[in-house]
Amino acid sequence: MNKKEKIKQIHEKYSIECKCNLKKTATQAVYGDGNPDSDIVFIGEAPGKNEDKEGIPFIGSAGKFLTEMLSAIDLKREDIYTTNIVKYRPPNNRDPLPEEKASCKEWLLEELNLIKPKLIIFLGRHAMNTFFPNEKISDIHGKILIKKFKNFPTKYFFALYHPASALYNGGMREVLMSDFKKIPKILKEIDSNV
Repeated sequence: MNKKEKIKQIHEKYSIECKCNLKKTATQAVYGDGNPDSDIVFIGEAPGKNEDKEGIPFIGSAGKFLTEMLSAIDLKREDIYTTNIVKYRPPNNRDPLPEEKASCKEWLLEELNLIKPKLIIFLGRHAMNTFFPNEKISDIHGKILIKKFKNFPTKYFFALYHPASALYNGGMREVLMSDFKKIPKILKEIDSNV
């Protein structure tokens, strides 16, 4: 069985087993999407309205900006893997609650342990705080974070502001693009340390 088939099995298993209360209000689970052989996994916080409707992460306005930033470093969506901390849309796009994050965590960990990315990129503070609860995104965006977690596929993390922040704040677009352009260099550094 190849990784694509295995990841599909993980999603199907957890869409049944996951006890997240958001199941009651969401249209469907939004599975991770993209290349399960990727060296990079982008993790957002939760699906939005478009994602809930289509079942694919990052397809709304923030997703279009993510695609644009990927293009700036010569990558396409099919080169990377995108997923979320929470697999179901919170009502009215509110922030996911701690218990909602906790109920989807095992699903995310199994996804990551199958993919075994070299680098995990957090899109926004909710994704970052799941792994680095004491950090502020305003302090560490655009910086590599190195932390070894038990039974975890990588120790390399990179925090970015969420692409949606650029939709509401024009100055954030430049910050995000500048941070994003560091990704190829970071991957080279990781390769030289392995």
